[in-house]
Amino acid sequence: MERWPWPSGGAWLLVAARALLQLLRADLHLGRPLLATLALLAALDWLCQRLLPPPAALAVLAAAGWIALSRLARSPRLPVATRAVLITGCDSGFGKETAKKLDAMGFTVLATVLELDGPGALELRACCSPRLRLLQMDLTKPADISRALEFTKAHTTSTGLWGLVNNAGHNDVVADVELSPVATFRSCMEVNFFGALELTKGLLPLLRRSKGRIVTLGSPAGDMPYPCLAAYGTSKAAMALLMDTFSCELLPWGVKVSVIQPGCFKTESVLNVGHWERRKRLLLANLPRELLQAYGEDYIEHLHGQFLHSLRLALPDLSPVVDAITDALLAAQPRRRYYPGHGVGLMYFIHYYLPEGLRRRFLQTFFISPCLPRALRPGQPSPSPVQDTAQDADPNPGPSPTAAR
Repeated sequence: MERWPWPSGGAWLLVAARALLQLLRADLHLGRPLLATLALLAALDWLCQRLLPPPAALAVLAAAGWIALSRLARSPRLPVATRAVLITGCDSGFGKETAKKLDAMGFTVLATVLELDGPGALELRACCSPRLRLLQMDLTKPADISRALEFTKAHTTSTGLWGLVNNAGHNDVVADVELSPVATFRSCMEVNFFGALELTKGLLPLLRRSKGRIVTLGSPAGDMPYPCLAAYGTSKAAMALLMDTFSCELLPWGVKVSVIQPGCFKTESVLNVGHWERRKRLLLANLPRELLQAYGEDYIEHLHGQFLHSLRLALPDLSPVVDAITDALLAAQPRRRYYPGHGVGLMYFIHYYLPEGLRRRFLQTFFISPCLPRALRPGQPSPSPVQDTAQDADPNPGPSPTAAR
């Protein structure tokens, strides 16, 4: 088959000049994502020249370039003006850093904390402007949520409420589902889902009036089966689905909803090794005897060690998450999902497009790779039904662990 002639050098110069003009008009930052995108487009161009006729090749290359560069380009920002934002969970981590940045940008920030005299609250008082207001709130207490709703209405009468950032989150167990007390699932749902749901519903009249924004911190653990994070992941999955529902239902009102799915960052909760050590000891102390015999204490110790090792890979710079929250609040057309953090895009690609065995192996390699439970190891006798009955009749589970706030 006769090949169509490829465009001449002059035609390519014209195309390149137009593309350069579009790049200059777009808000693109020179960095690894942009360089990687340009390299992939160059490789696609090489393939198109050899496999497709020129009209089809140009169409494919133009569509791929437009999609890729539009994803990298930041949409125009709205002015801060007198916008007010409520942020939950500002004692530490993403919430505290976001409160500091938005206050510096000129927002009126309403920041909720668990302790008004805690280190995070004291830091915010010291470094932020008088516009920032602190409020004590525990998402597991309806009275606290009601007080936060009244506080927000009282402090936004002149400005209105532009945004809600659902940042507060909770997790206090790292273990297989069978080893995790049901109480830990309830405590995660109380904070990560039910508390955030009640607060969001209470603020919807203000957000509808301002045609504002709802920004929620999710987790990749809510999208894929991270080993030993079922209690946390199921609550985040429920919250992400709720936000998708809000996104559809609030579209006629002009309210835009975004979910941030960050990678692993070095927040205070991640760095608190003593907290995780206490939770492990409590889990071991309350575990029924039959489960402890079946899995083995060394199995739980191994999980704990693998989890702490994975936290050493956490990113120290929280700014990608803070920038994503800021963009979701101020972009004229915010994204429904943000994925800040190294390797998060690759993780989702593997999860959605590769076979299940590879997906499972990837998560185990980069997070937790469980060892074999004691009862499944060669030479270990399985408990007899009589033994199981005796153990179930005389368990000593102790009190259920409470939420580590």
